[in-house]
Amino acid sequence: MTVNRTILGRPLRGVAFDVFVSGTVVLFGLAGVVAQPGGWKATLVGVAMAVALLFRRSHPTAVAAAVGALGLVQVIAGWGPLPFDFAVLVALYSVVKYADRLRDGLLAGIGALVGAALAAIQTEGAGPWWGRAIYFGLVTAATWLIGLNVRTRRLYVLSLEERAATLEREREAEARAAVAGERARIARELHDVVAHSMAVMIVQADGARYMLDRDPETARQAVKVVADTGRQALEEMRRLVSVLREPAPPEPAAADDGPDGATAGPGDGTVGGDPEHRRLALAELPALLDRFRAAGLRVRHTVRGDAPPLPAGLELTVYRLVQEALTNALKHAGVGAAVELTLEHTADAVVVRVVDDGRGRPVVAPAPSGGHGLLGMRERVGVYDGTLTAGARLAGGWQVEARLPLPAGTAPAEVIAA
Repeated sequence: MTVNRTILGRPLRGVAFDVFVSGTVVLFGLAGVVAQPGGWKATLVGVAMAVALLFRRSHPTAVAAAVGALGLVQVIAGWGPLPFDFAVLVALYSVVKYADRLRDGLLAGIGALVGAALAAIQTEGAGPWWGRAIYFGLVTAATWLIGLNVRTRRLYVLSLEERAATLEREREAEARAAVAGERARIARELHDVVAHSMAVMIVQADGARYMLDRDPETARQAVKVVADTGRQALEEMRRLVSVLREPAPPEPAAADDGPDGATAGPGDGTVGGDPEHRRLALAELPALLDRFRAAGLRVRHTVRGDAPPLPAGLELTVYRLVQEALTNALKHAGVGAAVELTLEHTADAVVVRVVDDGRGRPVVAPAPSGGHGLLGMRERVGVYDGTLTAGARLAGGWQVEARLPLPAGTAPAEVIAA
């Protein structure tokens, strides 16, 4: 576990390094208090430079100006270069690296070069003064270039971090929008289921009222239908409220991607599209498969086990899962791909399995990446506490498998005409 320690809002390591640099400047100033030109006055200039360097990260431009002014005082006093003057190079490096605008670093560099020339003139030694000026200028230029290189790398890393954070926020927003949109679709479709159930209950109740005296047995069956239909409608409403109430975290990126890193949005295929408010059932699967066959998929449909009567909401979920999976197969496996659709009915669940071989012709305009087809499918399966697995096959192609548990007492009663 990494602990980020700070002092006054600044990283501890950075503060410790700045204190070390400033302390070194102070030591050089104190060491020459007796022998250096200017004596204790020059030492005070060095201490002032050291104090200024403590703020070189947070206020680089002001620190460079302060250190430059102190250096100018030193030149005017005629003390010449002193050991603690490396503080000028530290301030120059800091303003190039940390300043918001590179212009501040350019101005500081020009000032440092002028100061280097004046220091060379005041330095006594063998050889012409311009030789020393070239040396001081090269050291100053090297410091400036090092600061520029570190600044460029620092800004590049910051831009990458900001870009990654922005992409993450955008992806989370898209995932939340996709979940909200899919839940709205589920609410609309389950509303159709509940509305149908209420219509059935009204018809059967009216029928029971009229047949109560003429045919009590028929009236009794009608009342049973009303009770069974009401229970199913109540169960659908419970699932609807639970899926809309519980917050759903965004799925990981790897779970949303199709075989080519892209998935289809929920129900966004033109093939197999249905009117927005139409109730769909398994009886309409053959027509859906015919439309995908006409679009170029070689679909083979297999049903295993005896299909029990299913609630309308569960039939709708199965239909939509098949539609989504075939749309993804058409987009990613391509025209001409072979698809095996299997509906397996067991004693306690319905298993939907869609497998393609991935050997179709690629589409001319591939589907854009970043969709939420699998995310929408997970939402639908989650309504019935089911499971969904999707991934590439070792033999090639893609497989989607959903297991939907059967709710208890799902056998709907037959509608009795009033």
